[in-house]
Amino acid sequence: MNEIKTLGQFIIEKQKDFPYAKGELSRLLRDLAIAAKIVNREINKAGLASILGDSGTVNVQGESQKKLDVYANEQFIAALRSGGECCMIVSEENDEHINIDSEISKNAKYVVAIDPLDGSSNIDVNVGIGTIFSIYRRTSVSGAATVEDILQKGTSQVAAGYIIYGSSTMLVYTTGKGVNGFTLDPSIGEFCLSHPNLTIPESGTIYSINEGNYIHFPQGVKKYIKYCQEEDKNTFRPYTSRYTGSMVADLHRNLIKGGIFIYPYTSASPKGKLRLVYECNPMAFIMEQAGGKASDGTTRILDLDVYELHQRSPIFIGSRLMVEKAEEFMRVFHREALEVLNGFALDV
Repeated sequence: MNEIKTLGQFIIEKQKDFPYAKGELSRLLRDLAIAAKIVNREINKAGLASILGDSGTVNVQGESQKKLDVYANEQFIAALRSGGECCMIVSEENDEHINIDSEISKNAKYVVAIDPLDGSSNIDVNVGIGTIFSIYRRTSVSGAATVEDILQKGTSQVAAGYIIYGSSTMLVYTTGKGVNGFTLDPSIGEFCLSHPNLTIPESGTIYSINEGNYIHFPQGVKKYIKYCQEEDKNTFRPYTSRYTGSMVADLHRNLIKGGIFIYPYTSASPKGKLRLVYECNPMAFIMEQAGGKASDGTTRILDLDVYELHQRSPIFIGSRLMVEKAEEFMRVFHREALEVLNGFALDV
């Protein structure tokens, strides 16, 4: 009989990897797991509880908030407030950062960025959704945290993870020493280690992109999509197109099976659409720790400067060889576009 190892047990065992933390990071991860269980419970009974649908409000992104969006945001903030290990929270659902100024929290060492419910457009149709989180050590010494404490490059993350609420509920996280996945066992109410030392295949046969926006894509992305659709037995093409509208769901599938997820800049969203702090940086950290790669098409995601709370970025993320091939297309066709603009290769 295989030994069952819970998330709590695993975190305690790994605590020695962070001697400077004195247990705070471990407790912070457990707080996030507790909130995830509460949110999972509500998601599983959402149809019965009549909490599906719009809340009637919009977030800072101008996107309609679903009732579960608001509920998940409240639960994660409440868990982090009560835990005492976090001095500031930034959420996709809030315009500004949230200081936790209680006596036990105001001088805490960590700040947390969170997307409480990624893929919320799928809520009403019962398709996989998720939570994304990122943890940093604060840069200020003491007292009330400031927004500068979260405006750090992705390379400064001390932990990142996601929870996927699907046919089973999984928590996947990294502290910079590999990636591990835990599946929630509803019979005991515990996340149990189910996917130790997760690694993404070097290449794959899945590409995930919203092809409905094809007309707005840069030429390099259009050419890469056509490459994916061509027949070539040596490279196992054509690839399979899989896109759900939930970054967590699409990336989780590609992490397990191998593949690439692309959300490029477009003529409609020239800076990209996904948020760097809440989505791109944590997912890039996880993917790199699993042996994959993440870039904005030219530059490593984790090396990008962060200058704004709700900053957006393009992202190419997944199996290393697939991301590198997409980057190659971006380089070649960006250069050709520049040549055309400069009159070096004008069509006649």
